[in-house]
Amino acid sequence: MKNLSRRGFLAMSGGLFAAAEKPNVLMICVDDLNDWIGCLGGNPQSITPNFDRLAKQCVLFTSAHCAAPLCNPSRAALMTGIQPATSGIYQNSQPWREAPALAKTRTLPQHFMDHGYKAIGTGKTYHDAFPDPDSWEEYFPSKTQQKPKDPEPAKLPANGIAGTGNFDWGPLSNGDGEMGDHKVVDWALGQMGKAHGKPLFLAVGLYKPHLPWYVPKKYFDLYPLDRIVVPKINGDDLDDVPPIGKQMAKPNGDHKSVTDNNQWKQAVQAYLAAIRYNDTELGRLLDGFEKSPLAANTVICLWSDHGWHLGEKLHWRKFSLWEEATHNVLMMKVPGLTQPGRCDRPVGLIDVFPTLADVCGLPAKAECEGRSLRPLLSNPKAKWDRPVLTTYGRNNHSIRSEDWRYIRYSDGGEELYDRKNDPLEWKNLASDPKFASVKADHIRWLPKVNAGEPGSQRRAAKKSKKA
Repeated sequence: MKNLSRRGFLAMSGGLFAAAEKPNVLMICVDDLNDWIGCLGGNPQSITPNFDRLAKQCVLFTSAHCAAPLCNPSRAALMTGIQPATSGIYQNSQPWREAPALAKTRTLPQHFMDHGYKAIGTGKTYHDAFPDPDSWEEYFPSKTQQKPKDPEPAKLPANGIAGTGNFDWGPLSNGDGEMGDHKVVDWALGQMGKAHGKPLFLAVGLYKPHLPWYVPKKYFDLYPLDRIVVPKINGDDLDDVPPIGKQMAKPNGDHKSVTDNNQWKQAVQAYLAAIRYNDTELGRLLDGFEKSPLAANTVICLWSDHGWHLGEKLHWRKFSLWEEATHNVLMMKVPGLTQPGRCDRPVGLIDVFPTLADVCGLPAKAECEGRSLRPLLSNPKAKWDRPVLTTYGRNNHSIRSEDWRYIRYSDGGEELYDRKNDPLEWKNLASDPKFASVKADHIRWLPKVNAGEPGSQRRAAKKSKKA
């Protein structure tokens, strides 16, 4: 018996899995979470024992970046394996299935269903406005409503800023059990204890720390306001940024509103509180998973859809091509392949689809534009010569390599940052001839196609037929 693997032993002893059975997949999706978790060190005040606990079991990708710095195009790209520049899905308002490149493509859960899996999910996986019912056999709350509603404070806006909309924050008198993410985790835990008859692809989407930052008061109390440290900024940061980059930053919008209303510390406190709440729900999910039959043979992949600014570069929210918006959380555990560790190579969320298919023994999907991370999962220090493409709006791109970030806007404006010596991206080197070769190395990775948005693609097709 001593030479049998655990999976082989389970098969011989009448256990749940046969030695050759495909692994299950637990995919955990987190909304609007930047690198403010303990294991990534983005904010030393952030306390996230459960993110850190999972990271210690996984390969943690310390330089993972989104395909787009906003929910809909980021999630559409990850779930289809097709880049925004190819699909034409650049904004939150665009129904992604209306893009010709995505209309009939098989999504990540569909690809798993096509190869013998049962795909079920709960919470936010796609953008709220555009769920994809055909991607799932079961979904909670339903295939057309991805997440349960959250409670709100009695008085709105909770932060006192007039006209703030969902850019709001404040403590709730409600308990954890009344929160939408709590109900999502409850449903997922119930599914983990069931016999499904097939290998399982289970997606769990946790909504916080998405705006508004309303979470139970006890999480705010963990971060006393008088101890909050706001991000370090440079008041002249946008002086060397091209016009389109400045328009994206909108320094006279949210940043001015926050500072004029003396709400910067309160906003940081609220974001930290929302992360801490999310970490608690993640802990409940992990506790139940580790006690369930799935624990014996399951690939775990946790990702956040993009990063988040809290005043850096005089900007708030996502919606930019700088580090704070593109950098996201990504960690993976593959039984029999990974050893816990950190990987500093730049990788993209576009790589998730081909990676999960690869490590689960599924055929590759031809349209996927990412690359399987299997070499880095088996050896986090393996050579990796592919930078990450992030797109925000048509023909606006960032290329993130290990030591550099290059940005090209649709009007030709450029930014270049030496990440090793300028991690806050304060000094734009794009016009310095000394770095011409560095720019050239990054320019070659820009997409050759910048598809029009779905409406313009349809109009062009009709015009072509008439011609």
